[in-house]
Amino acid sequence: MIARRELLIALGVGALSTAMPLLAQQQPRLWHIGILAARSRPSSPNDPYAAFTKGMSELGYIEGKDYAYEWVYADGDYTRLPGLAAELVRRKVDIIVPTNSVAALAAQRATNTIPIVVAVTPDPVAEGFAASLARPGGNMTGQSATFIELSPKFLELLRVAVPKLSLVAVVVNPGSNSHPALRDAIQSAAEKLHMHLRSWSMGSPEDFERGFAAMSREGVQGVVVLTDAFFLLHRQQLTSLALKFRLPSIYYQEEYVASGGLLSYGFNLADMYRSSASFVDKIMKGAKPGDVPFAQPTRFFLVINRKTAKALGLKIPQELLLRADRVIE
Repeated sequence: MIARRELLIALGVGALSTAMPLLAQQQPRLWHIGILAARSRPSSPNDPYAAFTKGMSELGYIEGKDYAYEWVYADGDYTRLPGLAAELVRRKVDIIVPTNSVAALAAQRATNTIPIVVAVTPDPVAEGFAASLARPGGNMTGQSATFIELSPKFLELLRVAVPKLSLVAVVVNPGSNSHPALRDAIQSAAEKLHMHLRSWSMGSPEDFERGFAAMSREGVQGVVVLTDAFFLLHRQQLTSLALKFRLPSIYYQEEYVASGGLLSYGFNLADMYRSSASFVDKIMKGAKPGDVPFAQPTRFFLVINRKTAKALGLKIPQELLLRADRVIE
């Protein structure tokens, strides 16, 4: 009897030990995704950041079951990004998603092993993030926003709205690693269009009022505000000052125009964040980031604020209104 009981126990333990690895294999992995956000915590479910979760859901992933977020926010202060990137590395996240090029640079310097998916960056090759768009190499992939190629378009559109435009200001953030190249591209476009370009550096909200007042004094006739998380965070102040000093302005994202800016031309920011999920999906399925090509947006949107145009005393030509994807009355 004892021998039989011992045999049954031994068989039971053996069966359990055989089943344990199978049970372990069946347990789904919970991926920890670190979001290195240059801006602040979303204040609305319609914030572009929320589109990433929508993209993951569309691909069949469930937050809390398949993946968990590790959010860190720089609140527009780019000097905090290196420390926040290092924090994500210490937390041992599986993937880092920087929201812009400055955050991507911080992530790149923090790790060369954790996969990085940058939501949007102007020129990953020139910025040193990729060997080429098709074969990035290294541990980073994501989306290139083609801002360099768009640069001439900003001045062309602004000139249609302001026919006698000759002196243009470009607003840059001294903390951005991508702005020098963008400014140079706009400078080249300005020369071809026989325009004069002035650059204003604005690295803090205190610079905004002084900068726009100086532009007005010096006879600036139009303003290009470069794409930037810090500027987007303070878009209400920027667009209000442009209106106060009667300066027609153009931006890269329609959020500015919704806040009172005159024109915007570029990609939809929420679409870019949502598309980032497809890169994360590839990595979760085993792809190496260096083998995943950088993608570029294929559609660009022209948005016009007609109410702002009237306040500036501008009559938007019909040809421009017909080209617009959205007109805010």
